Amino acid sequence: MYQYTHSVRPEPDWRRFPGWAAVSAGEWADVQWQRAHCVKSVRQLAQVCGGLLDDGFYADLQRDREEAATMSLLLPPQVLNSMVPDEPPSAKAMLADPVRRYMLPVFSDRDPDWPSHPHASRDSLHEAEMWAVEGLTHRYPTKVLAEIVSTCPQYCGHCTRMDLVGPSTPQVAKYRFAQRGEDRLDRMLAYLAATPSVRDVVVSGGDVANVPWPRLEAFLRRLLEIESVRDIRLATKALVALPQHWLAEPVLDGIARIAATARSRGVGLAVHTHANAAQQVTPLVSGAARALLDRGVRDVRNQGVLMRGVNDSAAAVLDLCFALLDNAGITPYYFYLCDMIPNAEHWRVPLHTAQRIQDGIMGFLPGFATPRLVCDVPYVGKRWVHQTASYDRMRGVSRWTSEYRAQVLSVDESGPTAGTYYDPIDSLPPEGRLWWSRQRDELAAAR
Repeated sequence: MYQYTHSVRPEPDWRRFPGWAAVSAGEWADVQWQRAHCVKSVRQLAQVCGGLLDDGFYADLQRDREEAATMSLLLPPQVLNSMVPDEPPSAKAMLADPVRRYMLPVFSDRDPDWPSHPHASRDSLHEAEMWAVEGLTHRYPTKVLAEIVSTCPQYCGHCTRMDLVGPSTPQVAKYRFAQRGEDRLDRMLAYLAATPSVRDVVVSGGDVANVPWPRLEAFLRRLLEIESVRDIRLATKALVALPQHWLAEPVLDGIARIAATARSRGVGLAVHTHANAAQQVTPLVSGAARALLDRGVRDVRNQGVLMRGVNDSAAAVLDLCFALLDNAGITPYYFYLCDMIPNAEHWRVPLHTAQRIQDGIMGFLPGFATPRLVCDVPYVGKRWVHQTASYDRMRGVSRWTSEYRAQVLSVDESGPTAGTYYDPIDSLPPEGRLWWSRQRDELAAAR
């Protein structure tokens, strides 16, 4: 039985890393220092960690960069400091750390037999097919996703937009927007002004923290002039990865101006962030979240991803949710099943695990802060994990339906939209793994 205890972690001491032993509290709190000292290579990681990590760890990481990684390496000091927070990190402790598991993947993490599911794809949710204009995904009847930038202050290994976000890797040549940035934003706003059925706009990317504040504020002001827009959500992993950005006074002053305008128009302004482990909710993160709420943001919410070795138990999810709610005023919102992108099988959990976790967390949190565990099904959209139309656990195949269609797709109007999600193959019983092996052999022979 899960036992609740309220605890507040101190900010981890960054001076336990040899490369940061002389870094002052003022430097650590400075967003420009954080950005300038991001870890972007194995060599830079070794400069920070020195002999705390052994040659085997660095070699494992280098091999992953060369042979498997779909995202470039970009770790703000804040993120690296949340790994093994209570002691100088050894290679063994780093390998077991939940934040390291998804932010700093090594080759030995990957599934040697099934690194990718046969149905994995670079744009696994087909968002680009649903662009009303370049970067504006109109997937749901009343909601759109505006991808206004293709970079982030950190790059998560499991990124669902690995096709678009960040620099190319040896494995993935990234898509690049064809239109100029301002032209794309103009086209997005024109589409929204001409489409009054859209009331909810998620402003994302990438990460809005990588948009210079004056440019972001100008876009939000124009968005607020569209009468049909009633909810605006700013998506930023940087609240957790780079809270120093959201604590900077120019940004907070701008948030206050936008929040006041939104409030005067009756528009809900929320910030969505992305934490997956309780240890990421440090005092700096809590302070940034509460500063946003103090400046008039209606809600700050968290959208996590269920991943093996990170948060794949009810206890881990509850620990994170209570840390968010009690320490930072952040509302737990969603936990997604990891999307079916390449080289992600070692992260993904089967649907039945998510169903068990959803059952296991019920009754502990307040209703408004009990997160929904969802499967984001290609073409169908978000579905609670218990909403599957059918589920073959032997082959790990779940089928889902919805009554709506992506607004910009030309599809048959005669029935509901259907979609399929697949469990990781190594989680299946022997007969299921054998079935998929035969499928793989048949596909290879057909080529």
